[in-house]
Amino acid sequence: MKLLRIRASNYKNCCDDFTIDLVAKSKKTSEDKEYELQEIAEELYAFNTMAFVGKNASGKTSAIELMECGYSILSEFRLENKHYDYDNVKLEIMFYHEDYIYKYNTILKADPNLGSRANFTEQHIYRKKYYKSNVNKIYSDEGFEEIKDLGELPEDTSIVFFVLKKKATRAVYFNCEGEGADTYRLVFKAMKTYEISKEVLAKVIKIFDDKIQSLEMMDEKNYRLVYQDCVKELSDSELVYMLSSGTTKGVLLYIFVVAALENGFDLLIDEVENHFHKTLVENMISLFKDKTVNKKSATLIFTTHYCEVLDLFNRQDNIWIAKSDHEIYLDNMYETYNIRSELLKSRQFYNDVFHTSVNYEDLMALKKELMR
Repeated sequence: MKLLRIRASNYKNCCDDFTIDLVAKSKKTSEDKEYELQEIAEELYAFNTMAFVGKNASGKTSAIELMECGYSILSEFRLENKHYDYDNVKLEIMFYHEDYIYKYNTILKADPNLGSRANFTEQHIYRKKYYKSNVNKIYSDEGFEEIKDLGELPEDTSIVFFVLKKKATRAVYFNCEGEGADTYRLVFKAMKTYEISKEVLAKVIKIFDDKIQSLEMMDEKNYRLVYQDCVKELSDSELVYMLSSGTTKGVLLYIFVVAALENGFDLLIDEVENHFHKTLVENMISLFKDKTVNKKSATLIFTTHYCEVLDLFNRQDNIWIAKSDHEIYLDNMYETYNIRSELLKSRQFYNDVFHTSVNYEDLMALKKELMR
């Protein structure tokens, strides 16, 4: 299964038909096919890496949370505990699965009886056989047939269940807030769930703090840490207090990076640069672009203010620029802007080609106020 496109109306403060497309649009060179793209079916290519950029309050988080919403439906067949109002959100999710293109439509409803879960109404699911000759028409209504008489499900469960049948991790969402004292419990839970070895954990920890020689979980709340040849037994809160926030958060994120690469699910990261050196972000991108490492077609999807890391992308159609006027909307760099491929994307950002720079007059107004 691979998510191809998600579209929403009445979602947060976004424009109607707010659309995110994961399918490659522009010309595909042999180099792109080697490093930038993954072939999910013959001549059907999705991205290894994908980014949302824009200034503060432009809607980057709204975009990546919409993707997380789609993956939740495709993974768990339900929505719960999200940071937005479900009521009257209209969704269209298109995905590829076992030689077919599927189109799923629903209108979400809030129901006090469901607590934090969404109610799925007006559900329809359609499919058509995928042929490489029709690769440019995968989103066309032509050829889709509705799948009917699927059976009954609880109102808080999507009929996507009847197609995918089993719950599975299809994406993990990692936000910028961190998990505090729960972080290391989540690390070891992820290691167990995704069968990640202690040797991998040791190498991950070394990236962030080479003074740490080993870390073991004694029970749900306590850990044994070997730090500069000194053995310490610490509670989770003591461990978080002792180690830097960058180490704490970085270890968890990189464990999810390993899990995504080894299991082939997508990884969504909000504000990838938060607490991280740019080199670590660049390394993460390179891992997803390297097919000797990314053997199972995982995709890294992230929001960022580090426009320099986009210079690592050869393509432009995997970069979305978030903007907020009266409503949030997205511009695809390839579709909206005529940028020569040999020009650095970061330089275009600094030159405000995409109208994403911080307002200089506002900064000066604050300075003048402080000088009074």
